[in-house]
Amino acid sequence: MSLADFLDPLQQPLVTVLDTPVSWTEVLGFGSGALCVWLVARQHLANWPIGIANNLFFILLFTQAGLYADAGLQVVFIALAVYGWWTWTHGGGPGSSTLPVRRTTRTEWGWLLAAGAMGTLVLTLLLDHQTSSTVPFWDAVTTALSLMATYGQCRKRLESWWLWIAADVVYIPLYAHKDLYLTSILYVGFLTLCVIGLRNWSRDLGGRPATPLEVAA
Repeated sequence: MSLADFLDPLQQPLVTVLDTPVSWTEVLGFGSGALCVWLVARQHLANWPIGIANNLFFILLFTQAGLYADAGLQVVFIALAVYGWWTWTHGGGPGSSTLPVRRTTRTEWGWLLAAGAMGTLVLTLLLDHQTSSTVPFWDAVTTALSLMATYGQCRKRLESWWLWIAADVVYIPLYAHKDLYLTSILYVGFLTLCVIGLRNWSRDLGGRPATPLEVAA
């Protein structure tokens, strides 16, 4: 059996939403994505393998929809998931087996914003001139925001939730514009889960003394 024989059933319509066929890929992406964000909000380690499965489904889905930056982004997400998985279990420092929630420092904000702005510019130009994307800027800005947020998630930075919220606010109408209605609805759920995650991580941060690095920031 070839890879195409395996993938073809996943791309077949399963249900119809608003007169638009919804494939198995989108349904499985919906379920694994919702579960992943819920686990992140609870700081559960299982979010990483579930997230990797979600990334694989979304590679197929976004390639079909012509959202090439978002499809490529999933490959980066997989690499970051491996890093985040390791960091959550080994990044707590001596005497600690878990990584605590911390605030993003001024230095981190500086290079994150610079990298995000540069990434948005480069991706917009690349998508506009080298692909058939009809939404190069919006595809690029959501890619940049998502990478910034994923870095923060890997390091358990509280403000990563605000970056995810900003990305989701753009993703919801973007996916609806691309007729990915189920995925658009999924991101409404993501937005809700992000608010819950922000609340939970804020509560966790408020329940322990600040570190010297956080005080300096």
